[in-house]
Formats: sequence, structure tokens, C-alpha cells
Amino acid sequence: MGITEDLADQLARDTIAAVDRTGDDSLISQVSKILASSSIAAQEAFMVAVRAMQAERRARKFLEERLAAAADRGPPA
Repeated sequence: MGITEDLADQLARDTIAAVDRTGDDSLISQVSKILASSSIAAQEAFMVAVRAMQAERRARKFLEERLAAAADRGPPA
């Protein structure tokens, strides 16, 4: 990745961690607006990273729930 993507990726990770810690979902949009005021490219890279990380989190939760349900049912007959 380039420097913009690298920086945006780390900022997205830090922002999502801050949301988890504070419960304040608006942090993502606030950080996005600050980035947009200086660099549209950085803002877009940040939002792509946030969306990808949130999607991965939802997909992983779904997969874990499916695996737990399968374990509760036992092995297939």
C-alpha cells in the first residue's frame, strides 16, 4: 500500500478502537470530516478502511455464530 492507504488504515484501526472504548459511533464521521478538510484522498482511504474493517467484523461474528451453532448440534449424522 501507499503512504496514504497505510496512514488511513492505521487511523481507521485507532478510530474503531476508540469507538469500541467510548461507544461513540460519531467518532468515525468526525474523523472523516477532519480528513476531508485537508485531503479527500486520505478521507476516502480512511472510509474504505473503516467499511472493510466493519464488514470483516460482522462477517467474522456471523461465521463464529455459525460454527458455535454447529458445535452445539454435534457432528453430522
